[in-house]
Amino acid sequence: MSEVAGHLADRGGATVPVRRLTVLYDPDCPLCTRVHDWLVRQRQLIPLEMLPVGTAGTRARFPALDHEATLREITVIGDGGQVYAGHAAWVVCLWALAEYRPMAHRFTGPAGAPLARAAVLAAARYRARTRDPYEDPDDPENPEGLGGCTTGSG
Repeated sequence: MSEVAGHLADRGGATVPVRRLTVLYDPDCPLCTRVHDWLVRQRQLIPLEMLPVGTAGTRARFPALDHEATLREITVIGDGGQVYAGHAAWVVCLWALAEYRPMAHRFTGPAGAPLARAAVLAAARYRARTRDPYEDPDDPENPEGLGGCTTGSG
């Protein structure tokens, strides 16, 4: 995958083969939970570990990550420290799946990248519509004061 949003450190991120991916998802988002459920049912060439965004455990495991950004858009972390966000995160998830790896390769090319970006923007609009506007911003389980989902720019 060519688009790496940044590196957390350790094994030389961009040059080390990816052997495992951690997908951060919003368990309060209907779209995120549907994608989560779909991903875990697929045959994975690269194991996907699913972790909820914004939790104390996720923050402790990835202290160098911009956790505010993970609440706004899909974020995937490679075991070599690679961080994929927005459309690159969606593409790397497809790349990890046996049935969808060829599609992921098409989405990284000049013709496919705009389609991947458009899909992420459509998902962001859907997430914005499904966000719970009545969620309590003072809820201690919701330290960012965000209801359900937030939009992502991809």
